[in-house]
Amino acid sequence: MAVLSGAAVPLLVLGVLGGIGAVLKPHVLLQAEFYQRSEGPDKAWAQFGFHFDADELFHVESDAAQTVWRLPEFGRFASFEAQGALQNMAVGKQNLEVMISNSNRSQQDFVTPELALFPAEAVSLEEPNVLICYADKFWPPVATMEWRRNGAVVSEGVYDSVYYGRPDLLFRKFSYLPFEPQRGDVYSCAVRHWGAEGPVQRMWEPEVPEPPSESSATLWCAVGLAVGIAGIAAGTALILRAVRRNAANRQPGLL
Repeated sequence: MAVLSGAAVPLLVLGVLGGIGAVLKPHVLLQAEFYQRSEGPDKAWAQFGFHFDADELFHVESDAAQTVWRLPEFGRFASFEAQGALQNMAVGKQNLEVMISNSNRSQQDFVTPELALFPAEAVSLEEPNVLICYADKFWPPVATMEWRRNGAVVSEGVYDSVYYGRPDLLFRKFSYLPFEPQRGDVYSCAVRHWGAEGPVQRMWEPEVPEPPSESSATLWCAVGLAVGIAGIAAGTALILRAVRRNAANRQPGLL
């Protein structure tokens, strides 16, 4: 069970386009927080965060009790006291208990995540890259993401993001897997969520052109050689014709 609160504040930013003049561009600053628990002891967790145009600025988790900036540079220009977020989480806990009591412990319908799997950069064999697994539009914010390579579980180097709030009060989450593409490898990302009976899964494998076979290479070499010989023969014939024509033009006429 979970209680979720959030506020989306529309902002208007003045921009200038050359030759057009000033225009207003809408932006959204989103504050999203949740407190949730499942049945049983020590099964509660919470998160608080701010997002600008769907990109995270910072978040605070209940167990860490500190502000974590999405990029360290953000913390040089702004500050946020984690204690304020922890107070909001405490209020969320109280509200959840009241809602559970008033609703006779009934739960809201779950929303199953949509899943996408794609590389961060254009793929080249044996060149370092990152696979991104993107779970979107799910509720509540409880999702376990698992990577596999050729059927074997992969955990080394994996980084999972926090839960990102959306203006529609659903959530999204990323998981990143550094890898070096190899021909024939098959990767999968599976997400387990309360709204799905089994894991939601996507598969990915490198899409690179096959190298030419030896017979194809031999054929192309033969074609190239034949074209070259034909070119030499044609050039030789043209030269001989030109020589004969010049000789005929120089022959003296009869007196």
